[in-house]
Amino acid sequence: MASLNKSNFLKASASYLPLIILFISVFNEFDFNYLKIENFSFNFVYILVFYWTLRNPDSLGYFSIFVAGIVNDVVVGIPIGISSLCYLILCAVTAYIRNITLSPNFVKDWFSLLFTMVLINSIQVIIIDLIFLIEISYMSYVVNSGFTFLFYPMFFLIFNALSQIIYQKKND
Repeated sequence: MASLNKSNFLKASASYLPLIILFISVFNEFDFNYLKIENFSFNFVYILVFYWTLRNPDSLGYFSIFVAGIVNDVVVGIPIGISSLCYLILCAVTAYIRNITLSPNFVKDWFSLLFTMVLINSIQVIIIDLIFLIEISYMSYVVNSGFTFLFYPMFFLIFNALSQIIYQKKND
């Protein structure tokens, strides 16, 4: 009987793994400056939210994504609500893509991520630079978007494997 309870606990906790990864990633706003790698950054949260809301929308709730955005704003030090707005726009775009797509295609999803990042970064720059008058580096946004776009295939494969593990355990 005890083994059945452990098995049910593992199945239930595996479904929360994307949410746990989301909050760990916003609490640990990592930076590669200590490795002496200049002009290298990517937005892991965009990849995470894009993949899980596109492929498995029940894995991350919109409220959880909103709260993760608030936490990210506090950690990064930008006005509260900007990351939440960006994450929810990302969710809206992925919901639209999911609803109009008849058959999922990796390449189309990949380029949709690029378009979505351009949209989100444009909105974020307008809000931060023009409304709050906080000086930002436009080149850092370009570099960040480029590396996020390039790293998406690697994380797509990782998240696909993780998704198969989660939903295999859920269906057992």
